[in-house]
Amino acid sequence: MKKRLFTICTVLMLALSSLYACSPAKETSADVNTKVVLNEVAHSIFYAPMYVAIEEGYFSDEGIDITLVTGFGADKTMTAVLSGEADIGFMGSEASIYTYNEGATDYVVNFAQLTQRAGNFLVARKEMPNFSWKDLKGSTVLGGRKGGMPEMVFEYILKQQGIDPATDLEINQNIDFGSSTAAAFSEGQGDYTVEFEPGATTLETGGKGYVVASLGKDSGYVPYTAFCAKQSYIDKNKEIIQGFTNALQKGMDYVQSHTPEEIANIIKPQFKETDLNTVTTIVTRYYEQETWKSDLIFEKESFELLQDILESAGELTKRAPYKDLVTTEFAKKAAK
Repeated sequence: MKKRLFTICTVLMLALSSLYACSPAKETSADVNTKVVLNEVAHSIFYAPMYVAIEEGYFSDEGIDITLVTGFGADKTMTAVLSGEADIGFMGSEASIYTYNEGATDYVVNFAQLTQRAGNFLVARKEMPNFSWKDLKGSTVLGGRKGGMPEMVFEYILKQQGIDPATDLEINQNIDFGSSTAAAFSEGQGDYTVEFEPGATTLETGGKGYVVASLGKDSGYVPYTAFCAKQSYIDKNKEIIQGFTNALQKGMDYVQSHTPEEIANIIKPQFKETDLNTVTTIVTRYYEQETWKSDLIFEKESFELLQDILESAGELTKRAPYKDLVTTEFAKKAAK
């Protein structure tokens, strides 16, 4: 009887061992990672450090499973964040100022600044090695949407150069900014156009235009884009925000310590329709003008400069308090 009982127990143990052998030893990262929906204002090589963080698995290392959605406009990205459709937004910080001034109670707070220069370029119809901003007087320029950062930075530069945007030139704002302006310019509209990448490089490679100035260089250090979330989300998910910021900082560290060629190779899967040479050219252009900060800390001086630009454009009814709309808690920890 004892022998029979021992045999039964042995069979049961073997069966259980077989079941465990067929099961995963542990949960995969996809099973345990926290899902975070990130809505980006546009999908652009301008934001290379973020894509490095995605492609190198830095978010996954922090226990975060990113779902990346492109909002195609700061207004749409902000709406997604405020409605809860997105957990985190990535856009120009002017959107957070607008919504705050409109009386939003659960307003969005910026917790990490990615870019420190404007990412657009002035394209002319011919090469102009001795270009001066005063060359724009009397010309027609294809510009950006009124109230948007590309247009406001452009007009800010003009005013700094002693040019009146309203009277010294004509700025056409009737064309959708981006690919539509590049297409219109290639078809003969305008003497100049203000373009993001890949529009500027596409016009050059197609022999339709030449980059003659960088708005990023000539406007100085401007807090062009930042990551934000509703105050309530940050309060309830501090660990997620910290992990998210840690992953971004690793992406920032990568671009600071690698060549444009290496960066381009890493982010190429994010831009399947763009050949590697073009990606490398664009990364190099941004790299050489120090587009990306070495850390993610959104300084008060930068926030006030942003409001100076908004006031200069006539888009700001009142200044918003830095202490309400920016937190440096997570970026400072990530930078250590």
